[in-house]
Amino acid sequence: MKILVVGATGTIGAAVSDALTARGHTVLPASRSGEFRVDVERPGTLDALFDAEPDIEHVVCCAGSGSLVPIDGGTDEEFVQGLQGKLLGQVFLLRHAIPRLPDGGSVTLTAGRIPETLRGSAFGVLTNVGLEAFVAAAARELPRGLRVNAVSPGWVSETLAALGEPDGGTPAAEVARSYVEAVETAGLTGQTLEP
Repeated sequence: MKILVVGATGTIGAAVSDALTARGHTVLPASRSGEFRVDVERPGTLDALFDAEPDIEHVVCCAGSGSLVPIDGGTDEEFVQGLQGKLLGQVFLLRHAIPRLPDGGSVTLTAGRIPETLRGSAFGVLTNVGLEAFVAAAARELPRGLRVNAVSPGWVSETLAALGEPDGGTPAAEVARSYVEAVETAGLTGQTLEP
């Protein structure tokens, strides 16, 4: 299968690309820079890529970012920017993929798990749980056997190590298995997978 991986240069995206390639799939590694350019905050970039690569069968999004803005701090603009980057950007990605994917194609999005004790977690919960609820509802509306799922990883071991916390988290290669499952499992739709 030909699979577009958006955010392929990140820790999770690189692991997902490797896992899909190892299973014999053709992966187009997309990011804001590089050969295949996609920015989820600019949906037209996805249209341009689909025009250039019209036979993409599945899309995996490991991109999307938003700061953990404390509810009693930050600015309204920071909240809007986070919603655009993490939540709305992935919603737009699904919407733009629908008319371009073949029957039975799929889109896998990324939510996440944020410790509730972490300052700014309310904003993370808003975006992640909102995305999970969207996936469950959107799956019922998709035409032509298209599928949509989300993967909701917690802390990734490699990310924690980069932050100076060598213990804990889930290895990126293990997280990647959930993305492979979402892509390869026929009939799986509207679900949130937790590695």
